[in-house]
Amino acid sequence: MTHPSFPFPNFARFKPVLLAVAIVLGIAAECQQAHAGGTEKIVVAGGCFWCVEKDFEQVPGVIEVVSGYAGGTVDNPSYKQVTRGGTGHLEVVEIEYDPRKVSTREILDKFLRSIDPLDAGGQFCDRGHSYTTAIFATSAQRADAEAAVAQAEADLGRKIVTPIREAATFFEAEDYHQDYYKSQTRVLTRFGPKTKAEAYKRYRKGCGRDARVKAIWGDAAPFTGS
Repeated sequence: MTHPSFPFPNFARFKPVLLAVAIVLGIAAECQQAHAGGTEKIVVAGGCFWCVEKDFEQVPGVIEVVSGYAGGTVDNPSYKQVTRGGTGHLEVVEIEYDPRKVSTREILDKFLRSIDPLDAGGQFCDRGHSYTTAIFATSAQRADAEAAVAQAEADLGRKIVTPIREAATFFEAEDYHQDYYKSQTRVLTRFGPKTKAEAYKRYRKGCGRDARVKAIWGDAAPFTGS
């Protein structure tokens, strides 16, 4: 008995095309896996962003910390606009981290213990709205943020004024501000020409940041002496 012939094209002619499709699908699958096991970001406001950037760049599992602005009504604000007031922005940092090495909750616990969460008027010597504190949490991060604040309140026995705000657009600050604490670029200060790193150390000490954090949190303060 003979079988009727079917009009199927020669498979060999289409083999290269099928292989190309398989490669594309494989790359797509790898990208999805990489995204699933990738990094996360959270934005926090803790007063001077130079200091918060310095603190968190030393945390194991943190990949990058970028200084910027968030929470206002103006797109791409400048440092002068933000500090002058009227835009609604806060000085913030965007922390990118590997959740397999450090959790969102650990980041937020350290953050609250690196600031004065009892001060609603600014931070240390920096006063005004742009220097106030906040946690900008996505819906997925809110539970960790609420738990971190509740624990901080329990540890201090006082009300934490640092608000948990909805995640907002992050605007990166000017290049001048990035990695200020370790830059060897020289700038003119009231003490004369200094590197940014030297100016940062004088500023941090003169502003009383570590002394105040240590007074509030004691040995629980993770970054005093930075």
